[in-house]
Amino acid sequence: MARHAEPRTSRRSALLRAGLTVTAAGAAVLGAGAAGAQAAAPLPLPVDSLSRTDLAAAGSGAVEGVGQGLAPLTRLQLDPLANTGVDPLDNGLGTQVADFKPVGTNLLTDHVTKGGAVADLPAVGPLTQGLLP
Repeated sequence: MARHAEPRTSRRSALLRAGLTVTAAGAAVLGAGAAGAQAAAPLPLPVDSLSRTDLAAAGSGAVEGVGQGLAPLTRLQLDPLANTGVDPLDNGLGTQVADFKPVGTNLLTDHVTKGGAVADLPAVGPLTQGLLP
């Protein structure tokens, strides 16, 4: 027999009503106690001081928060395939003319292909260290 077709007994209905009544009474008692405790708590500051905002402190706090949030990004590895055998960036081209010092592209790409971060780059690294903490 399906549950909705089951005949209702008066005992089951009475137990259901009693349970709902106890639940509602408990919620009312606990709600009133919580509201009373909330109303009795004093305000920590005078209400008129809540309307004043120090814009310089708010601005410096925002800049400090952004700096602290972005600073770890300067230490992340730029190339996820660095130091692996399948790194497509790990190639270079070099040349040497006569007895001059050899010149190659590895001077620029080694920082990235060896697992470097933004802070390790020759020109950008010191710049980011100066801007971000």
